[in-house]
Amino acid sequence: MAVPNFSNLDQSTLQAYRASILHFGADPAHHANAYEWHEDGLLLIADGKVVAAGDYLQLSAQLKASLQTELNIQDYRGKIIMPGFIDSHVHYPQTDMIASPAPGLLPWLEKYTFPTERKFGDPAHASDVAHFFVDELLRCGTTTAMVFCTVNPVSVDAFFTESESRNLRMIAGKVMMDRNCPDFLQDTAEGGIRESEDLLKKWHNRGRQLYAITPRFAPTSCNAQLQLAGELAASYPDVYLQTHAAENTDEVAWVKSLFPDARSYMDVYDKYGMLRPRSMYAHCVWLDDNDRRRMAETQSAISICPTSNLFLGSGLFDFEAADAAQVPLSLATDVGGGTSFSMLQTMNEAYKVARMGNTYLPALRMFYLATLGGARSLQLEGTIGNFVAGAEADFIVLDPQSTPLLARRTERTESLEELLFALALLGDDRAIAATYAAGKLVHRRDGASL
Repeated sequence: MAVPNFSNLDQSTLQAYRASILHFGADPAHHANAYEWHEDGLLLIADGKVVAAGDYLQLSAQLKASLQTELNIQDYRGKIIMPGFIDSHVHYPQTDMIASPAPGLLPWLEKYTFPTERKFGDPAHASDVAHFFVDELLRCGTTTAMVFCTVNPVSVDAFFTESESRNLRMIAGKVMMDRNCPDFLQDTAEGGIRESEDLLKKWHNRGRQLYAITPRFAPTSCNAQLQLAGELAASYPDVYLQTHAAENTDEVAWVKSLFPDARSYMDVYDKYGMLRPRSMYAHCVWLDDNDRRRMAETQSAISICPTSNLFLGSGLFDFEAADAAQVPLSLATDVGGGTSFSMLQTMNEAYKVARMGNTYLPALRMFYLATLGGARSLQLEGTIGNFVAGAEADFIVLDPQSTPLLARRTERTESLEELLFALALLGDDRAIAATYAAGKLVHRRDGASL
């Protein structure tokens, strides 16, 4: 670790946190020495950015030699500080319909999703749900999410207004769908693009907010809307694109009937120029090797959604095939198809999905996918996802003693892998002692006002 120069810092803005510290520099599945672990560590922050993260004794000695006054250190010993979780696919309007029963994806959309999303033309309702949704993310240690809003632009304004008020790094967009959906949620090919571009110009790179062009999925957009979405993405290469792909077999068959000339579901998007860096495709359970190869070539990323795939019976994600193709991967809750806002619970399900596919997913890999893996998939490495100098100081404090069972189990762990595995398999929102965004405390487990 390079020793930073503290003499040029504005000491009035310097913050210090002592705990065990974990962050990643590479994917543990493909690289040795992919992470840094400091059992007694120190995280230093100034002006909402990371200054340094490393060994407590080394950094504190350097601090004493450089600073004119003694620094107050927030003591989190016994806990783990790591970058905030990145949820790469989640629907904030579906917060109130989480855990709704249905025999599969398509009937679930018809019975619960579309009627729930209809309410988001009301600014007060959208703002109320957005406030609760963001509270829930922070309570679970998620500091960045890639969010679907609804067809109504009001829903986008409500979400970004809430996120901006807390200075969070969020990505979101207006859903576009001009067919195969209820009339009350239907836009038009041209109107959906026009509204999206207006919102994009309003919110993208406004503070820490980022915009995503958001066709819901291929069946709900006609050829013209998909064509225009691809053209809009080409016009704004630094803007994101998000949608769904190959979630379940009924959906794949439907896409084949709607786009008979396409080689595959993913080929529909490819034909319209929608495979690109900063594009995120949720699910991708039923891809073939050609699909994965094209995604890797274009740096299009996959958002793995294990809880919703299990809940809706969609299928098991193929980790081995995705890794072989070197597709960028990240983890997501996919609320409300997913049944928890907790990325720890999402890791729990991801581990089981991998085992059912004869793949072993170590805890270190799961925590990578939920932090730096998400940042890399979003082309945000160096901005969020780890503790390199200059990164935004979004981080969480994990408590291995947050429940009696976790405390008993973690007292008996003999390695970092065992400790993290216990947190992933037994942890939930209670394991998040605190959440920080841009160096500011935005959630504390004891519930005291911030």
